[in-house]
Amino acid sequence: MKFFLSIIITVTVCWLISSISFLPWYSFVIAALATAMVTKHQPLPSFFVGFIALFLLWSIWALAKDVPNKHLLSTKVASILPLKGNATLLVIITGFVGGLLGGLGALTGSFLKNSNLK
Repeated sequence: MKFFLSIIITVTVCWLISSISFLPWYSFVIAALATAMVTKHQPLPSFFVGFIALFLLWSIWALAKDVPNKHLLSTKVASILPLKGNATLLVIITGFVGGLLGGLGALTGSFLKNSNLK
């Protein structure tokens, strides 16, 4: 239960921080780091919380931008990359990149929290 609550909190905080227009695009990493410092998880669960939360957030954002324009831009970008025009695979890769960055941010936050305890 605590794991899923941490995912929801991380998604919410990252979404709110990323919605502020004057912050850089990577501000969600700092939000994942701060959320991991507040929650009391070991490093590996913290990584998975950050990964799952940001994977879901970035994938949903990518789909929300992709579906209204009928996958036009994502298909063109996927044809430039070695994805053979597969827009769905591009959304999954986008989610994976966001999840990896969020997981590493949360892992860093967990390590920082553990280093302050000793």
